[in-house]
Amino acid sequence: MTLTESDARHLLTRTGFVPSPQQLAPWIGLSAEAAVDRLIDAARAARPLHPPPDFTREPIRTPLGQLPDEDARKAARQQARRDTLDLAAWWLQEMRDTPAPLAERMVLFWHNHFATSVQKVQSPQGMFIQQQLLRTHALGSFAALLHGIARDPAMLIYLDGAANKAQAPNENFAREVMELFTLGEGQYREQDIQEAARAFSGWTVDRADWSARLRPRLHDGGSKTLFGRSAAYDADGALDQLLAQPAAARFIAGKLWREFVSPVPEPATLERVAARLRDSGWRIDAALRELLLSDAFWAPAARAALIKSPVELTVGTLRQFDAKFDANPDAMLPIARASAKLGQSLFVPPNVKGWPGYTDWIDSTTLLERKRFTERLFRGVEMGGVEKGGGGLRFDADAWLAPLGAHADREPDAATRARIEMAVLAAPPVNPLPAGTVGLSMLRALSLDPAFQLK
Repeated sequence: MTLTESDARHLLTRTGFVPSPQQLAPWIGLSAEAAVDRLIDAARAARPLHPPPDFTREPIRTPLGQLPDEDARKAARQQARRDTLDLAAWWLQEMRDTPAPLAERMVLFWHNHFATSVQKVQSPQGMFIQQQLLRTHALGSFAALLHGIARDPAMLIYLDGAANKAQAPNENFAREVMELFTLGEGQYREQDIQEAARAFSGWTVDRADWSARLRPRLHDGGSKTLFGRSAAYDADGALDQLLAQPAAARFIAGKLWREFVSPVPEPATLERVAARLRDSGWRIDAALRELLLSDAFWAPAARAALIKSPVELTVGTLRQFDAKFDANPDAMLPIARASAKLGQSLFVPPNVKGWPGYTDWIDSTTLLERKRFTERLFRGVEMGGVEKGGGGLRFDADAWLAPLGAHADREPDAATRARIEMAVLAAPPVNPLPAGTVGLSMLRALSLDPAFQLK
């Protein structure tokens, strides 16, 4: 299969963000195999372009419970909110500037899969450390990622793993690791949760240096029976037993499917992706390659079948139109605020299930807010900033339109208009453009069309 313009746009949109015409051009004419391999190779080699916020390199801050009074705790909470927003803005900047957007999309995917919130963790530094774990394994071994997240201090705090002791078992992590992280509902028994909780007991978090430690005297070292097999399971042994269940590979493959293909997996193809994941030694990149080269991914029914998340809409619109801020360390803060207003506040998922996505992104209020965002963005191009004092925002409409054979000050003919619509929308426009619309006004109008919300 050789990629047409439409094929290349579909691939780059699903694995990253909608490309600009300039970004799209090098992919047209590649074979599907070459394009997918190029995407995955670039993502595996990707590294952050910008230094993270300064606070991530500072000593771990004193926990709220150890501060001397309420005034100190209030100041610490305010600082944590600022730090979390700065961290989100930094990550969005990485998404905006990366030459390998699949890398950031996979980190975001795992952030939602292993959902953890700073509101309970109470440490933006700890959330950054967890994000680096997700980044390290984003396209590597799911088994290594699962084992790492089970002893990540932020996760231990969020799902009460640090409170799980042999003398008083806490089942929160055991339940969620089965239902949400590895197997899915209906694939385990209550006894499996109880036995796994015993296996996970004994891990604690030292908040002074943000390290996880196993306390042998708090760990239940006795025999446990998991899925019909008995052994003196510890945390690693219990996780390996979960991965040995046939449902595990199908569950992870299904999550990848709903992220990159469509809301409802196709059983036969899903089974092939699951088999590839399992047979490759839990290699995420191998499973993703199998998925992206499947007929189901390229099928007409899969095109424009998903809804952009707030992050995809906000940072993706900047990428799609190649809009750039003048040098300003706070330039992405308005984008972080906009994403949060639309329902996706990075590092603050709604609960352990993460953001449900798809049609949950859209209701009468959020659709209006989405249109307001793009309207403000285009107004920001004209005014010099997304928010007052937000820093210069630059977009060269002529340069953007040139690869499409169009000009910012000239009304396009029918064929050129169709190319412009295709470059902006994932589906035909709901509201046809009025005659005489040109340049920036045309792109603004297309961004306000309901089809702009699809991918």
